Amino acid sequence: MALSVNVNNKFSLQEVSNVIRSALTMDEQISKHKKAKYAKICKNFEDKFEMSSDVFMEKFEMGELDDRDDFFDWFAAKKGFDKWSKKLDILSGISL
Repeated sequence: MALSVNVNNKFSLQEVSNVIRSALTMDEQISKHKKAKYAKICKNFEDKFEMSSDVFMEKFEMGELDDRDDFFDWFAAKKGFDKWSKKLDILSGISL
């Protein structure tokens, strides 16, 4: 898929390209950090409750679990993990 970028004439294409590469690299590093952070939180809950996060999500969304705070925290952590994983996948597929 092609993407077009409009560049202000006072900047060279090389300068703009360097800035975009730098921004993508930084965003990728942030995404890796956030993904690892949420993975650690999920792993702690998986160990505590002896089930995978995927199984937990199925049970949680089907209403098969109680309303303890840990489950809401785990739900938020799994959603965070999924969000940052997707963003990292998108960033990893970009090349300039």
